[in-house]
Amino acid sequence: MAMNLGTSHSDEPDVMMDINTTPLIDVMLVLIIMLIITIPAQLHAVNLDMPVAAAAAKKQDPVVIRVDIDADASLRWNGQLLGDRQALETRLAEAAAVQPQPELHIRSHAQAKYEATAAVLASAQRLGLSKLGIVGTERFASP
Repeated sequence: MAMNLGTSHSDEPDVMMDINTTPLIDVMLVLIIMLIITIPAQLHAVNLDMPVAAAAAKKQDPVVIRVDIDADASLRWNGQLLGDRQALETRLAEAAAVQPQPELHIRSHAQAKYEATAAVLASAQRLGLSKLGIVGTERFASP
C-alpha cells in the first residue's frame, strides 16, 4: 500500500491570488482627465486698480554744506573760517532744523588729526544731522 502525497497532475491552472489593478488604474486616469477638463482656466494675471500718478515734483538738488578741517584743526564752513567749536555747533544746530536737511560734506586735510574729524562727526550726529559724508578720501588711497 503506497500513498501518494505529492502534487496531482491535473489540467486545471493554478489559482491566481493577486488583484488585477489595470481596470482600477484606467478608471482613476479617466477621473483625473475629467477633473482637469472641468476646472476653469486659471489666469496668471492679477488685475489691480493702480492710482494715477500726479505730475512728479521737480527734483531739487540737495543743499550741500562743506566743512573743511585744516592741518591745525581749524574749521571752515563753506570756505568761511569758524572761530571755535561753539560756532560750529551753532551752525550745525541751524542746519539740523532746516527741512529737508542739507548734506554735510566733511573734508579733512592730510595732516589733520583724526580727533578733529571725529569731533565734527560726533557733534553733527548729536545735533540730529543724518546726511553726513566724508569727501576727498581718494587722495589717501594707496596706489
